[in-house]
Amino acid sequence: MTSTANAPARPAAEAAPRAGRARPPGTSVALTRTRRGAQGVLAFLVLAELASRTGMVDRSVLPPISSVLAEAGRLAGDAAFLADVRATVTAWLLGLAEAVAIAVPLGLLFGSLPRVEAVVRPVLEFLRPIPAVAIIPLAMLLFPDALDMKTTIAVYASCWPVLINTVYGLREVDPVARESLRSFGFGPMSVLLRVSLPSTAPFIATGVRMSAGIALIATVSAELFASGSAGIGTFINTAGSSARMEPMLAATLWAGVLGLLGNGALAALERRLFRWRTAR
Repeated sequence: MTSTANAPARPAAEAAPRAGRARPPGTSVALTRTRRGAQGVLAFLVLAELASRTGMVDRSVLPPISSVLAEAGRLAGDAAFLADVRATVTAWLLGLAEAVAIAVPLGLLFGSLPRVEAVVRPVLEFLRPIPAVAIIPLAMLLFPDALDMKTTIAVYASCWPVLINTVYGLREVDPVARESLRSFGFGPMSVLLRVSLPSTAPFIATGVRMSAGIALIATVSAELFASGSAGIGTFINTAGSSARMEPMLAATLWAGVLGLLGNGALAALERRLFRWRTAR
């Protein structure tokens, strides 16, 4: 005990650097997920390459993934393909923005007025299961302009997650907070802007992130049907009709990259804006 008592205490300065090097909570989990995701992608690429090289699948149908990646790199510098990418991204973002502009106010209305929601819900439940692809021929007749047609399909397909999340988000608002503001004389609009909308914002953000991928799928699907319009879907359709598999699969790969980037950007923005929700 004497030796223990007389042992010199560790200087606080030595412990400070170690404390400063401590990782923020959740960093190791995020790194582990990223590493495992990269391992999964690498394993998929290796298996796809082996399946083509060993003859497990017909190389005329599924060329080696290495040649597809090389073609994707070539397309990244192709001016015509980049014009198609711009056309797809324009319709995608416009459709998503219009879907949010339509779905959020409607969701706030339906969530604030249950009687209105009860009247409209049967119509919504009828329209929601109809695939967006099924209304592409009708949209082509109603909107001769390719951009308007693609935007309409994207709006129809992507408005549902935002609408539903907004309605359910309003149901999760603390009723005590709303009644407290009302007791102080605040009107319905003030209660909506001060309590309901901020509490519903995380639900809306999640709905927007879900809708981003749906809007991209709907946009590319519309381009596959609308011959003559610019876009990644049109490029895929043209390459597939002439049996040029490498360009077709490379363009499909770039469509997936766009979706991945969009989801990652929205997820990062969601974490930044609603850190309190993530921490909880």
